[in-house]
Amino acid sequence: MSRRWVNWAIAQIEADFQRSADTHLIKLDLPCLPEVDLYLKDESTHPTGSLKHRLARSLFLYGLSNGWITEGTPVIESSSGSTAVSEAYFARLLGLPFIAVMPHSTASKKIRQIEFYGGICHLVDPKDIYVESERLARERNGHYMDQFTYAERATDWRGNNNIANAIFNQMQRERFPEPRYVVMSPGTGGTSATIGRYIRYQKLNTELCVVDPDNSVFYDYFTQGDVNISSHHSSRIEGIGRPRVEPSFIPGVVDQMRKIPDAASVATVHWLESILGRKTGASTGTNLYGALQLASEMAARGESGSIVTLLCDSGERYLDSYYDNEWVATHIGDIEPYMTKLNAFAKTGELS
Repeated sequence: MSRRWVNWAIAQIEADFQRSADTHLIKLDLPCLPEVDLYLKDESTHPTGSLKHRLARSLFLYGLSNGWITEGTPVIESSSGSTAVSEAYFARLLGLPFIAVMPHSTASKKIRQIEFYGGICHLVDPKDIYVESERLARERNGHYMDQFTYAERATDWRGNNNIANAIFNQMQRERFPEPRYVVMSPGTGGTSATIGRYIRYQKLNTELCVVDPDNSVFYDYFTQGDVNISSHHSSRIEGIGRPRVEPSFIPGVVDQMRKIPDAASVATVHWLESILGRKTGASTGTNLYGALQLASEMAARGESGSIVTLLCDSGERYLDSYYDNEWVATHIGDIEPYMTKLNAFAKTGELS
């Protein structure tokens, strides 16, 4: 009976996947860079509104295939919000109880979305999300999904409709079909592992640039090699950056890393709104600011080519934070110097 239910559950997830089209690849109109084309892979159009929809699907299939999730198994996850929203969606699809263990500071819109899908939100101090998730899984005889450990191994990095596969397929008819760079930011590290491995497996010349926000240790680990490095502060850019090195972050597949100030990330999403006509989450700002740096450097060297980065989620989730001037002033600081830089970049193509 258990095997029959697992077969049914996998079929439900696969049917849901078949009902979903791939996400759009948006070409930004930047006249200041006539020889560098910049694209956003818009992951906000998934049914649950973020890049993490792909990860949640993979984690459920991984748990089902490993025998960790069976009929009635409570599913517990530690998350900054977006992964939990997506996992709550799949838990409801399969009729499973779901508990999200998240920091107290998680955006209220994400909490409401998890509850909409029938999930329970367990809010704790950011440093306690791991131990609380493990405790709840033990007490309820449930499965701790543990995205931070399993993200890099739950996705088939060789292809099979993963995000890297989708990006390179969608680029085939563009002016510069093989990107010079793919730029993204790490939360678990799973997406950078997937993209970096795919690039190597497909023998592509594209470089993977990973951008890290303030209060995250991924950049320091990449440059110093100390797996035990940690921070006493949590990232202020929801969805990316971690205070410890997560098992799913694989530095060997990353070609270069950059540190992006939080004020630059938030300024960039406000600047991007004037180009796209809609709001995006701050992690998109982190990604795009790094991509604009690379584009500016390419132009200065007289190079041509393309850059692809990720639009991770919609800004509608963050109206009471990154799009609230008082919140930004209190938690991020003055973003005007970066707004000035970005406005100058739009005219000159130079981002100093």
